[in-house]
Amino acid sequence: MSETNTVNHHKVALVTGANKGIGYEIAAGLGALGWSVGIGARNEERREAAVDKLRAAGADAFGVPLDVTDDASVTAAARLMEERAGRLDALVNNAGITGGGPQEPTTVDVNRVRAVETNVIGVIRVTNALLPLLRRSPSPRVVNVSSSVGSLTLQTAPGAEMGPIAIAYAPSKTFLNAVTVQYARELADTHILINAVCPGFTATDLNNFRGVRTPQQGAAAAIRLATVSADGPTGRFFDDEGEVPW
Repeated sequence: MSETNTVNHHKVALVTGANKGIGYEIAAGLGALGWSVGIGARNEERREAAVDKLRAAGADAFGVPLDVTDDASVTAAARLMEERAGRLDALVNNAGITGGGPQEPTTVDVNRVRAVETNVIGVIRVTNALLPLLRRSPSPRVVNVSSSVGSLTLQTAPGAEMGPIAIAYAPSKTFLNAVTVQYARELADTHILINAVCPGFTATDLNNFRGVRTPQQGAAAAIRLATVSADGPTGRFFDDEGEVPW
């Protein structure tokens, strides 16, 4: 997987869930490459604090009020991006939830399963709203932040240690992976490259900071895929070590 190695002063990205954790570090990494980065987040105070911090570090960052579960919010965000830049070079669908616990299949509250539709429906809602702007870019990229727990191959491998049983969260990432493939199929004749990425077990508030990787480490693969060159992959699933099986 090759990637760009030049500073892209005029490129524009939108990262959802970018006010903290992995999303923030993805935005910071793209900002350090010279990109103009929209910080998509629904919490105004945290969003603006993230923007201020990124600007203080020299990044061209701007806030984008965005609730991926709300049609009107997503439409307004797309309008803001239109007014701000007129196009979009990279969309990183990072926002997501675990659904909380417990998630054993035989006893789960089905509302937990419904809640994690955010991890899939939110991605579809945002991607479709931003597609017109992505089509205006000479090298548009879409990165869906998934997880290795969404890999059916890994989940069913003999002796595999894939964390706790989670009928809500893990299948939502399997669904997201499948959605990524369907987008890649439909967009195969375009220059839009869309891939899924696993950040690894990263210490964020989603796992009460139990992860063994830093948010910066978790952001690295997404940054690579957001900046991948025209001959890069599409419809694939990656982590830091390479391709992950579906």
